[in-house]
Amino acid sequence: MRSFYQYAKSYRGELKITDEGRLAEWIVDDFDFPKQSTDYDELSEYIEWNSPFPGAASVFDKLWTEYLERR
Repeated sequence: MRSFYQYAKSYRGELKITDEGRLAEWIVDDFDFPKQSTDYDELSEYIEWNSPFPGAASVFDKLWTEYLERR
C-alpha cells in the first residue's frame, strides 16, 4: 500500500501554486514528517501541531479523501 507521503508527492512541482502543492512541498521538505504512515490520526495530528500555513489541516483532509479513493 502506498503511503500518504508518496501520494502527496504527486502534487509537487505544479506550474500553478496551489494549497495542495504548498502542503506537498512542506511534507517532502519536513524531515520529521511520518513518511511511512497510512494512519489518518497520526498524520492529522502531526499537521495540526506543525501546520505550515493557515488552513493546512483542511487541505490535508481534502487530500486524505482523494488518497483513500485512489488507493
